[in-house]
Amino acid sequence: MILAIINAKGGTAKTTTAVNLAAAFAAKKRKTLLIDLDSQASASLSLGIPRAELDPSIAAAILNGHDLADVIRSSGIDRLDLVTGSADLVDVDLQLASAKGRERRLADAIASVRDRYDFIVLDCPPSLSLVPVNALIAADAFIVPTPPEYLALEGLIGLMVAVDRIRAGIGSDCPMFGILLTKVDRRRRVTDEIIRLIRSHYGKDVFKTEIKTDVRLIEAPSFGQTIQDYAPKSSGAEGYKQLADEIIRRKGHHE
Repeated sequence: MILAIINAKGGTAKTTTAVNLAAAFAAKKRKTLLIDLDSQASASLSLGIPRAELDPSIAAAILNGHDLADVIRSSGIDRLDLVTGSADLVDVDLQLASAKGRERRLADAIASVRDRYDFIVLDCPPSLSLVPVNALIAADAFIVPTPPEYLALEGLIGLMVAVDRIRAGIGSDCPMFGILLTKVDRRRRVTDEIIRLIRSHYGKDVFKTEIKTDVRLIEAPSFGQTIQDYAPKSSGAEGYKQLADEIIRRKGHHE
């Protein structure tokens, strides 16, 4: 199953979710590939890949037509492979402006390797540019991480409208697999109210799992580690384990 992690707004724990969800799948003995689609390469750096060693990256496959298998590398974690992001992605829209089939570059690249993996997780940049459009075509479904904050709630509503327009425009039927509440701090009174609003509006589309605010989730990338390796007993590690379980159950119901 190919899952795109999408949000046009920064600061939603999108990359944190992509990295730690992929690691949680791997820990549950699911062969997993994480593809870093962001020019900032935050997911790759979070896994301890030095910036000087990011190439060859996903850009080689999207821009230059290289076989994706040639740019897949081990993450250093059992059953978790990685395709890095890099600065070469920063002007993808310009480089592919007149390219035929530019929206399908990622889907075409993944096609040759998808049968090797139980899950492929796509960490999208915080935008709705050509790269996330590619992700929506390549993915079987997408996940939207969002913190329970007023501006994030407004952003979520706008994102869903924009995604619907994009899907209609490109002929993609990629469904939303779920909305993930991140950075949840129940000590704030407004948190409960916003969560209530999100759950009442989106219903079963909101994952039961919530990712609590956890400083260890912020610290882990500095050490090039996932939360499962850095602080396996933390609330963050437990949250992403629960999320992986919930997705695996939902996947079974969808099949």
